Amino acid sequence: MTDAAIPITQSAVQQFTEQYLRSLDSTIEKHEDKWEIAISEQAETELPSGQLVLFCGDPSADLDENERYLHPESSFFQEIVTEASKRQPTGKVVIASEDTQIEIPPWLQGNNINVNDATFTPYYDRSAIAILYRISIETVSEYQTELLRATAIDIRSMERLPKLEETFLEYTLPTGAQIESQSIDIERSTADDLITQTREQIIERVQPKVDEIHQEASRAADAEIEEYRQMQQQRIEELEESKTRLSDRIEDLSESIQQRGNEEERVEALQKRKELKSEYEDLDTEIEDLRHRREQGYPEKQQDVRERHALEVVVTPLTITQIEYERGEIMFELEEGSVTRSVTLGYGDGIGITDNLDCEFCNQTLGDNNPLRSIKDGLQCSQCYRSGS
Repeated sequence: MTDAAIPITQSAVQQFTEQYLRSLDSTIEKHEDKWEIAISEQAETELPSGQLVLFCGDPSADLDENERYLHPESSFFQEIVTEASKRQPTGKVVIASEDTQIEIPPWLQGNNINVNDATFTPYYDRSAIAILYRISIETVSEYQTELLRATAIDIRSMERLPKLEETFLEYTLPTGAQIESQSIDIERSTADDLITQTREQIIERVQPKVDEIHQEASRAADAEIEEYRQMQQQRIEELEESKTRLSDRIEDLSESIQQRGNEEERVEALQKRKELKSEYEDLDTEIEDLRHRREQGYPEKQQDVRERHALEVVVTPLTITQIEYERGEIMFELEEGSVTRSVTLGYGDGIGITDNLDCEFCNQTLGDNNPLRSIKDGLQCSQCYRSGS
């Protein structure tokens, strides 16, 4: 099953940003990776009016007050995505036959089989809801990833429509063909129920990416903790050396005190030995404390590091789009050599084939992993053809 996603690439970010800023009647002057923007005071936006400079290149330079970075994780891009979704959070579009090309699945063609004709006959209209989610995955200290995912569900059957998700996203891309949007006509309670039902599905679909980032964060945390362990071990060794040197000095002073006849020098040496013994005890206490924390595995440091590398996943619905589409039947005319056969399947505009087609020899469902191989003696799958059934 596909995972409908908007690729948040640098080019897509720049295209979306340019379109949105121009929709606010802003002027844009581009100088390679530097954009000089003028936002009108009359523009309906929370962005500050006046001059603004966007840097689309390396986000390493220091910024002045009216300068911002523009890249997928930048705060400026997140601001305009949020604002754009607030300006038009809902809409309704109609996908008709003339708007889409008939989808011929790869498993129905190939080898020596040709699809000579495909005729779609619509029977009835259906409604679906496409919800665009933003998934923010970040840690306190290091990782931040923004994902956009769409899910589409038939309102009547509650069936997920992966192909419709892809069709919907084609229209949402900045470079995609623009279609007219109307007012949505579903109840708020219905939309809320759909958001509740699809949120967990979206989380499940992005879980592999969450796991990948979590593994990276865990490796970074492990490396930081190991570095800390080595530093503490080095500290223990340095303190042990200092303790040995102090012990030698104390021993030398003790011998010197016994040999000195001058009372004043003896008192001075005794005072110095007392100070060194106090330092020795402090070092001994610090070493024992470090050893004790080492034996425990540095729990406080572990907690601090793990908390800084812990993931926070925030799933936010950005837009809800009602999609009207047609369902019916599609008839494919297949040809293999001198043999022709017609196959009729359920079909929908923007969603593709809705029925399964089974092999007439073994009754297995045809698909990408088991495509149609021959029609000469009936619909025969690849597995049957190879085994000679």
